[in-house]
Amino acid sequence: MDEIKIKNAFKNIKEDMFLLKKDMNFLKIQLSNITKQLENSSTQVRKIPTHSTHTSTHNSSFKPLKPQNSNISIGNQGASTDRQTDRQTDRQTDRQMKNQQENNKNSFDDALKILDSLDDAKKEIRLKFKRLTEQEFLVFSTIYQLEEELSYVNYNILSKKLNLTESSIRDYVGRLIKKGVPIEKNKINNKNIQLRISQNLRKSAPLSAILQLRGL
Repeated sequence: MDEIKIKNAFKNIKEDMFLLKKDMNFLKIQLSNITKQLENSSTQVRKIPTHSTHTSTHNSSFKPLKPQNSNISIGNQGASTDRQTDRQTDRQTDRQMKNQQENNKNSFDDALKILDSLDDAKKEIRLKFKRLTEQEFLVFSTIYQLEEELSYVNYNILSKKLNLTESSIRDYVGRLIKKGVPIEKNKINNKNIQLRISQNLRKSAPLSAILQLRGL
C-alpha cells in the first residue's frame, strides 16, 4: 500500500517536472522570439535616417514681402489718394479747357485780322462764295479745274464728271450766275455751250485762294 502511494507520488512528480520543463522550453522559445524582434527593431531604427522636421533657412534666399497697396496717403494726413487723383484730373481738365478757349480766341482774332487786311475785291469774293451751297461750290470748282486741264468745258463733260444729268448741271450753273459767280457761257457753232471762269477772277484769286476765303 505504501509502495503504491510512493510510486504514484514519484509519478506525479515526474509528470509535474515534465510539464514544468515543457513550460520552461516554451518560455525560452518565446523569450528568444521576443529578443529577436527587439534586435530587428533596433536595427531598423538605426537604419532609418533622421530628418529634421524644420526646413533649413541657411541656404534659402530671404525675400521681403511686397508692400501692399494702400488707398490712404499718410503724408496727406490720411487723405485718400483717389481724391487726390480726382483733383489732379479736374485741374488738368480745367487747364485744357482754358487752353482750348484761348486757342479759339486766338484763331478768331487771327481770322479778323486777315479779314481786315483783305482788300475790297477779296472781301466781295469771300462773301459770294460763302453764300454757295456745297453742291454749287463743287460744280464751280469742277468747272475751274476742268478748264485748266481740258481748256474746254460743257454741260456734257460736267455731267459725266459729276455723275449728274445735264439738266441738273444747267440748273446749278444758272444758280451760280444768279449769285454773282462770274461764269461765262459761250455758244459754239450755235449748238454747244462752252463754260468758262472769268479771267478777271482767275487773275485775282486762284482756286486755292477761293477755298481759303470761303473757309474764313
